[in-house]
Amino acid sequence: MKYVYSIVILLLVVGCTKDFEEINTNSNSPVTVQPSLLLRQVIYDYGEQMSYEGFTAGNLLGQYSTALDFNLFDRHDLKSPQLGGNPWPIFYQNLRDNEIILNLSQENTAFAVYEGPARIMKAYMAAALTDLFGDVPYSEAFKGDTETVTPVYDSQESIYMDEGGILDNLAKGIAAMENYTGTISLEGDILFNGDLAGWIRFANSLKIKFLVRISAKVDVAAQLQTILSEGNFIDENSENAIFNFTDGEPNNFRLARLRIGDFNNYVLSETMDEILTDLNDPRIERLYRPLGNTTTNEFNGLLNGIDASTGVSVADYSLLGAIFRENTGLLDANFMTSMETHFLLAEAAQKGLITGDTETLYNTGVTQAFAYWQVEIPETYLSAEGALSNGNALENIITQKWISNMINGYEGWVEYRRTGFPQLKTISASLNNNLIPIRMPYPSEEEALNSVNYAAAASQTDGNSINVPVWWDK
Repeated sequence: MKYVYSIVILLLVVGCTKDFEEINTNSNSPVTVQPSLLLRQVIYDYGEQMSYEGFTAGNLLGQYSTALDFNLFDRHDLKSPQLGGNPWPIFYQNLRDNEIILNLSQENTAFAVYEGPARIMKAYMAAALTDLFGDVPYSEAFKGDTETVTPVYDSQESIYMDEGGILDNLAKGIAAMENYTGTISLEGDILFNGDLAGWIRFANSLKIKFLVRISAKVDVAAQLQTILSEGNFIDENSENAIFNFTDGEPNNFRLARLRIGDFNNYVLSETMDEILTDLNDPRIERLYRPLGNTTTNEFNGLLNGIDASTGVSVADYSLLGAIFRENTGLLDANFMTSMETHFLLAEAAQKGLITGDTETLYNTGVTQAFAYWQVEIPETYLSAEGALSNGNALENIITQKWISNMINGYEGWVEYRRTGFPQLKTISASLNNNLIPIRMPYPSEEEALNSVNYAAAASQTDGNSINVPVWWDK
């Protein structure tokens, strides 16, 4: 009898272990995340967060807006972020998730269509990261689950120029999409709705941007001329790499979700006020509101960097326009646009890097910028105050690009660092010896969590100074 029991028990054991993995796997719960879901998340999360970051902290550095709340960041203590000013985790979270998409595209032929967009997003986010901070963890980053949680800091030059870097990923991303012959469509794409041609134009516009950015260090003329001659870049506003915000939550512009007191901390800067006023530029009415203490629709800006001893009244300065709070459905998360592309090409033509008509490229950029902000361009604008020939041509190109990029305040600051335009002001109560910062400082958590590599990077930046230029800054 005991032999019978033994056989029964053996059969039960075999029966319980046979196909154990299949039986105990939830077929409705995927073991890996779908790249379509991650692509949607990366595009939206990065675009939404950096639009807010760029508009709050970036706009203070770029002197589009001034903070009324004695904001230490506005006084250039960049280690004291308030309502923005800490983009480091946004970059690394989204670069990590994007790396998963890239790995999946190379491991599974069913996901091959995602390789191109993943490479382009990696190049785009890596450039924004290194342009703010300089040398950063890159080649060993995004691999904390398999290799190291203390990555070395790569030089900005290598991040731009080496295999696996920014320019290389753009080239490989374009090639991946041009050579894609599969039938599976790109899903989760909230920039171009699965249109690979849109991604290729986006990548070529980014090539223009990044080649111009490093043009003081590298001979980029031939590459720029080739892209211009081929003409396959973002050329119209309808081709912009953007996604739309809505008027209501949860997908409205985050600044609209702040309590009114926080929203009203941001007013027109004196720098922007003077530039738009000198240009007799009607975009001031879209971007800002007349000050409260006026009956004649006047605008008034405040010099950046006020201190606590300064008595200010919000009614004496122009608040941000309704487009940033009540009507955010008119706003976009802006990755790359036709207007920016044309301003970059105008700069390249002005400097002799390409053979192109500078004035035509400039006029196109200005016209598209007015259309982007839904403001009718005055009939005489391009022949009067806004004319390329009205003063320094290069300054005019960069200043118009600066105005148009108000939703991306960090971009305005980066381009000021690269070109010296527009001429930003010495702020009211500087905590940086009256110097305008030329890089973001590494966050304090890097010193705690990646101490050895942080120390090496800090030693290259005079102790993590915000006054040490990055590689492309001549």
